[in-house]
Parts: sequence; structure tokens; C-alpha cells
Amino acid sequence: MAAGHRGHEGSHIAPATAGEDMMLIPSPDAMRTLLARYNELQLRHSQDSDHELQRSLEDVTYTLCVSTGTRTVHDALLAADTILRRSAAEEEAAAGAPVQPATAARPVLPKPRSL
Repeated sequence: MAAGHRGHEGSHIAPATAGEDMMLIPSPDAMRTLLARYNELQLRHSQDSDHELQRSLEDVTYTLCVSTGTRTVHDALLAADTILRRSAAEEEAAAGAPVQPATAARPVLPKPRSL
């Protein structure tokens, strides 16, 4: 498989390299939605830690991890950043715009906090 193929709506299948399995990668829009929900719940949780809010935060954290194929929220946030950066680079390349180098400053992520 030379290029990624569309899979389920909101994702695509990344081409595998030697010895790797195929992996569904969330669409940038789906990733942005998950990140916005995570950030909203993190903010609300820092102000009020009721049980329902805690459960919602755990759910979106789990979904982020599953969607990015990671085991920790910190790794999921890094993977989400990579997905969004690659998407932006692909869109710029398709539009003929210059692609920004991947050495740009990375966002500072908060230390993972236990839920």
C-alpha cells in the first residue's frame, strides 16, 4: 500500500512499514474535537471535581489513548500533536504552500496527573 486509504468516517488507514500492522488514524477534525473536550473537562475538573465530571474526564482520556494507540494521556497528547502537524503539512503540500520544518517549538505539556 503506497498511500493511506480512507477507512471509517473520521479516520484513515496509515500505510504500514516492514513488520508493522495497519493502524487507523483519527481524522484531524476528530482529533481536534477530542482535544477540545479533554481541555474543557480538564479545566472544569480543576475547578470542581464531582464524580460525574471525573467520569467524563476518564472517558475522554481513554478515548484519546485508544484513538492514538497510546497508554498514557501524555503520550496521547503528543501523538495528537503529531497527527495534527502531519495533517497541516499534507494540506500545505497539497496547496503548494511551503512546508514548515518539523523542528518548530513543541508545546509544553503539563505533567500527567492521576485521575
